Amino acid sequence: MATQLNPYISFSGEAKQAMEFYKEVLGGDLAVNTYGNFGSEAPPGYADKVMHSQLETASGFTLMGADNPPGTEHKPGNNFAVSLSGDDSDELRGYWDKLSADGTVSVPLEKQMWGDVFGMCTDKFGITWMVNISEQG
Repeated sequence: MATQLNPYISFSGEAKQAMEFYKEVLGGDLAVNTYGNFGSEAPPGYADKVMHSQLETASGFTLMGADNPPGTEHKPGNNFAVSLSGDDSDELRGYWDKLSADGTVSVPLEKQMWGDVFGMCTDKFGITWMVNISEQG
């Protein structure tokens, strides 16, 4: 899989409804994973909240979204990030190293409960980046 760059929108509890709306508007296939999909590892009160959703359209658009993770503040107007994802670990780790340098790491780049390597940082210009390296099977 080639590395992809996508917008990622954060919501305050309405991610599922918002992503279903965008599907109605843009068409395509929507995949939604709640925290509860991962069983006992769901943070308290988050079982029904969206951990990750992805809309893929026939026009080639990819839109990602989720409810804010536990312990993070929802800031309307600044509730987006840029997601880099794919299976080329060397390429993605190189991007991570450069983006996180002189920035702030909020989630270290490491293996997550869904099996992929993931990290989140804010670069030195205040832009939030998420890097997801797909587990190769």
